[in-house]
Amino acid sequence: VQLQASGGGLVQPGGSLRLSCAASGFTLDYYAIGWFRQAPGKEREGVSCIGSSDGSTYYADSVKGRFTISRDNAKNTVYLQMNSLKPEDTAVYYCAADYSSICPAHEFLYDYWGQGTLVTVSS
Repeated sequence: VQLQASGGGLVQPGGSLRLSCAASGFTLDYYAIGWFRQAPGKEREGVSCIGSSDGSTYYADSVKGRFTISRDNAKNTVYLQMNSLKPEDTAVYYCAADYSSICPAHEFLYDYWGQGTLVTVSS
């Protein structure tokens, strides 16, 4: 059972990246998937989440209107499209899965975590 986050890299302010969270060993169909990030010297924070049943989504205020979460159950993958990136978006991004139809209220409720992918927004 494994979650693999990928797609990070170096991008200029205003640019875009698409992160992927791929599952192996289990199907994501019945899991809510969350994206989190941790910047240097800061606590981990929730960025976005997508439920498993109706595809309901959640976004942190800091990314609303810029990030879009989506899932492709056929590919067993969840994506985070990040547009209009800012230097303050620089962080290691993690994905996590919770066996639930809705996004969990707390990160400690997630069952599985990916290893993280680094996003650096800098000119």
